[in-house]
Parts: sequence; structure tokens; C-alpha cells
Amino acid sequence: MTTPHQQAEAALTAYGLAFPETDTGLGWAFTRVLRVKGRMFCIFGDKAEPEDALTITVKLPISFEMVQDLPFVRESRGWYRQHQWAIAHFGPDDDVLSELPTLKAWLRQSYCAVAPKKLGRLVEAGGPAG
Repeated sequence: MTTPHQQAEAALTAYGLAFPETDTGLGWAFTRVLRVKGRMFCIFGDKAEPEDALTITVKLPISFEMVQDLPFVRESRGWYRQHQWAIAHFGPDDDVLSELPTLKAWLRQSYCAVAPKKLGRLVEAGGPAG
């Protein structure tokens, strides 16, 4: 049986793969990533993360400052903060599925920030996965 956290990751992965020229892959040791043209736009997982937790890292050049006060957003440090990558963490008691609309919007923003301009404009204009 899958946990809500695993369901959320599966839903977000399916959503991200609907964007043009995306694929999945392994990140660092314990993470899974979504990529566009070989560039990561979403990272799932964290070191020693249990099945009933989920960490999601995305680039948010438009809303990075606004999301910092959300209860599930961890403080970004160093390179992540400098480059506006937000880290959302959902533990066993968090309702990650209720946040799917927000997380999908973040995934879209991150894709548009990382993708080649032509692909980003296509998605921003409501193209595939829009």
C-alpha cells in the first residue's frame, strides 16, 4: 500500500513528465529528479527519508520570497538560497495531498525557470501540461 507521500510524488512526477522534453532520473545517492533537456527542475527526497515523508526542491524565481513563511517550507541555505530553490518538507502528520495544486504550480514555475526559453514560453502560454 502506498503512502499519501508516495501518491503525491507519483502525481507530481506524472504532471512534470507532461511538460515538453522532460524525463526522470536519479539525483544524488538518495534523490529522484525531473529534468528538462538534462537540467533538473525538481528534486524529490532527502537523506534517510522514510516512506511517510517527502521533500521536494524546486526553483521559484517568482515566488521564492513569498513561500518562505509557509509551514512546510524549510529554510534554504547557501547555493539553494542564492539561486532561489525552495525546499518543501512534508512529514508523517502533514496532508501533502491537499497541497498538490500549490506544488503543481511550483513545478510549473520551476520548469519554466530551468527549461530553454522556447519550451518555457510554450508552457507559460498554456501549452502542454498547461
